[in-house]
Amino acid sequence: MGFQCGIVGLPNVGKSTLFNALTRTAAAQAANYPFCTIEPNTGDVAVPDERLDRLAAIAKSAQIIPTRITFVDIAGLVRGASKGEGLGNQFLATIRQVDAIAHVLRCFDDGEITHVEGRVDPVADAETVETELMLADLDSLERRVVPLQKKAQGGDKEAKREVAVMNAALDLLRAGKPARLAEISAEDRALFTAMDLLTAKPVLYVCNVDEASAATGNAYSARVEAKAKAEGAGCVVISAAIEAEIAQLEPADQADYLQSLGLKEPGLNRLIRAGYDLLGLVTYFTVGPKEARAWTIVRGTRAPQAAGVIHTDFERGFIRAQTIGYDDYIRLGGETGAKDSGRARDEGKDYIVADGDVMHFKFNV
Repeated sequence: MGFQCGIVGLPNVGKSTLFNALTRTAAAQAANYPFCTIEPNTGDVAVPDERLDRLAAIAKSAQIIPTRITFVDIAGLVRGASKGEGLGNQFLATIRQVDAIAHVLRCFDDGEITHVEGRVDPVADAETVETELMLADLDSLERRVVPLQKKAQGGDKEAKREVAVMNAALDLLRAGKPARLAEISAEDRALFTAMDLLTAKPVLYVCNVDEASAATGNAYSARVEAKAKAEGAGCVVISAAIEAEIAQLEPADQADYLQSLGLKEPGLNRLIRAGYDLLGLVTYFTVGPKEARAWTIVRGTRAPQAAGVIHTDFERGFIRAQTIGYDDYIRLGGETGAKDSGRARDEGKDYIVADGDVMHFKFNV
């Protein structure tokens, strides 16, 4: 299980350039005019994880299979999108399908690249897009809550619960705040999720800076970071131009190029880690002579459900999971060493899988 992240923002902020770099393709047209992306482009990329390479080296795995992440390049939103301006309905529908929103913000000056609103102000850009998403949510909820209120007044207990949850979101939206800030109980979380609100999705702000600011950020990105911190949102600084350059280089040349810019790793790595944190995702591994493979699950997933990510039969017939912590696997030289040292343990149905666990599932169907 990976996750699907929609890349959104105003026109000409670097969305398609970033998408092209991340997916190593030219599928999304990057051009200096609004609406150069008309249909959403989707690309899967491997999640880089050095742990997987180390595990494979110890197990002498013939094949290495990383987990994957899906990016969706969504055409630029503009003011009025919630009312259908600038192909807004189509864009909003695509955003509704993703798990999280990577909101690309222009954090660089360049007189040759047109800004749709004639100025560079990433915080204002973020507010413009957020406002359109909030207006779309507000319109959706206000239409849906009326018939539910009638049912609630008639004594329908489930309708009463739904109305209460909707009102919690409506109160925020009417105050100009996103629905994700609503305090929803664990019992009502499923109802809230089912409302499929645009502003309930986790947000990661992606500050697209000039090349000189890639390592340190700049005044523009500092303002975005402050906004993200205040909202409890994620934030990462990336130079889409640098990512585009890296995408063209051979792997052997990438490290030298990054070092010359004062960077330790590509922006893709930082973006994925920020995305994982945003959605509460963790990785476990299956390792053997045939293959070393990474699997992504939501933090807090129990062993049978983690097994089900591989195959539904694994979950249905789950017996136990042989589990070795990543550090133990590396330190003790693999499965045999871990077993000899008593660090390979059998876990049952209630075990919550930890990030980095190396697992082997026993099942019977």
